[in-house]
Amino acid sequence: SAPDADMAAFGEAAPYLRKSEKERIEAQNKPFDAKTCVFVVHPKESYVKGKIESKEAGKVTVKSEEDQIFSMNPPKYDKIEDMAMMTHLH
Repeated sequence: SAPDADMAAFGEAAPYLRKSEKERIEAQNKPFDAKTCVFVVHPKESYVKGKIESKEAGKVTVKSEEDQIFSMNPPKYDKIEDMAMMTHLH
């Protein structure tokens, strides 16, 4: 059976658990630099996406200017079912 057909068991929650085929293809082709794309701790949103602008003398400047940063996975891993395939787990 088709992978998307298997999601029918999740009813209304299905769209939130797996991207459509079109979204998966777009994410696969989206530019991504694992060295500069990060998640930044945010007081209200928990984590937000950020981009490293510079690193020097033990300090990192991120576009969102938050303190703690964590490596981000490529967009192709959004909503992935097998987390063993992910590069980073937080």
